[in-house]
Amino acid sequence: MASGARTKTAPAKTASARTESTRAPGEGKGLATGTLGLMGSTVIGLASTAPVYSLAATLGFVVLAVGAQAPIAFIIAFIPMLLTAYAYRELNRAVPDCGTTFTWGTKAFGPWVGWMGGWGVAVAGMVVLANLAQIGGKYFWLLINEDLASNTWLVTATGVVFIAIMTFVSYRGMEIGEKVQNVLLGAQYLALALFTVFALVAVFTGTAPEGSVMPDWSWFNPFAFTDVSAFTEAILLALFIYWGWDTCLALNEETKDPQRTPGRAALLSTVILLVTYVGVTVAAMAYAGLGTGGMGLGNDANAEDVFFALKDAIFGPWAWILVVAVMVSAISSTQTTILPTARGTLAMAAYKALPARFSRVHPRYKTPGFSTIVMGVVATVFYVGMTIISENILADTILSLGLAIAFYYAITAFACVWYFRRTLFSSFRNVVFRGLFPFVGGVLLVAAFVQSAIDMYDPEYGYTVLFGIGGVFVIGIGSLALGVLLMFLWFTFTASKPFFHGETLTEDSAVLVPDTELPTIRSVDGGIG
Repeated sequence: MASGARTKTAPAKTASARTESTRAPGEGKGLATGTLGLMGSTVIGLASTAPVYSLAATLGFVVLAVGAQAPIAFIIAFIPMLLTAYAYRELNRAVPDCGTTFTWGTKAFGPWVGWMGGWGVAVAGMVVLANLAQIGGKYFWLLINEDLASNTWLVTATGVVFIAIMTFVSYRGMEIGEKVQNVLLGAQYLALALFTVFALVAVFTGTAPEGSVMPDWSWFNPFAFTDVSAFTEAILLALFIYWGWDTCLALNEETKDPQRTPGRAALLSTVILLVTYVGVTVAAMAYAGLGTGGMGLGNDANAEDVFFALKDAIFGPWAWILVVAVMVSAISSTQTTILPTARGTLAMAAYKALPARFSRVHPRYKTPGFSTIVMGVVATVFYVGMTIISENILADTILSLGLAIAFYYAITAFACVWYFRRTLFSSFRNVVFRGLFPFVGGVLLVAAFVQSAIDMYDPEYGYTVLFGIGGVFVIGIGSLALGVLLMFLWFTFTASKPFFHGETLTEDSAVLVPDTELPTIRSVDGGIG
């Protein structure tokens, strides 16, 4: 396992007639500017992680892997996320381009690495959208009738409707999207706060069920892990639940103060997530205990959804609140997953790394209209297709997601070090935030990628076996290999030559971002303190 136009503009004919070849540096890609502030950007970053759904789907498996050390596992998994967030912040201050990993990877390492970084973002978004849609559809019907929630095609049809709705919201613009996310994220955190308070009050007042335990400092002992394999599994699972905060960076061109606000929002999001995940984990462990029977978190039957297992005991007649929270979490993240992927493909097309059609921006809503619709359609086709083939394969796609996440996060981390290499030692600040932190984060992510691939190769890993090896491995590595094939396929088209020949995006070239009040770094020879 483990994110609108402010005013109406000129007639569509004027906007649609403009192509990326006529845009001047500083003019941008046509997206609405100044739409998101720090609060809105942070909300988008938090919503993208789907905190309630991520905890529901991950917490139980982490406890099964490492028992009482689950809280410290979440803290350790936070370290590479935080270090990588610094890489995102520093690169964004220099190049606030919505292409993020694609743009920064290209500038640092060239078009081939950059293209694959962009593909990593896209494939992760496509895979998680299908699974979020399924969760949204399942929990919608759990609210109405549990028997209906077991009807595969009813759940699938409902999930498709959710994808369509959130694609439309994303298409209409950031202003309406931000308002929707404020409400949905508020509902999630209200449910998590109530869960934590109710659970801990029951524990400390002695009204918790048999098997409950008092929180203990030993849960935070990093030296108490006894099994390296189990430790690695827990960290990889925990990595998944932090993923998504980088959405606020993909919206940098639509953010107020694009050089500073997105980076601050990314760091703020990761810290809030750490506090949330550790707090809820401690509350759940204390209330349910670690026993292997009943509501104990050591019970395999509870691992798939801890909240569903505990909802009746903690909330009583209000148990539906947790069901709604998981559903809302999945639906909310559906929209915030579409946002960065659509903007990533928009940026790739603007620099001729994809067909020009993907660079089209809606003249009224100022959103990447074509890319947004394509993302929604592709996610729907993938979701329905995987469901038709096998629900087990669909489940394995989410387990393979860690490979794509570690892949493009690592590219971003190393891109930061290499992009700023000429000024890396000009100050202590640069050494730490542009060198040490990103490099260590990148190394940890590469280690996570390698260990994940080794574990996933085992036929017993996941729910399927393909070609005699783990289906999760085949899906995870295969999806990245598909990107290589698509990259070479695009390379055969004449329209791709300016990008692959280094004419549209290089280390020192200006990028297609809106002008800002602060001087934007375009090359590695300067720096913003």
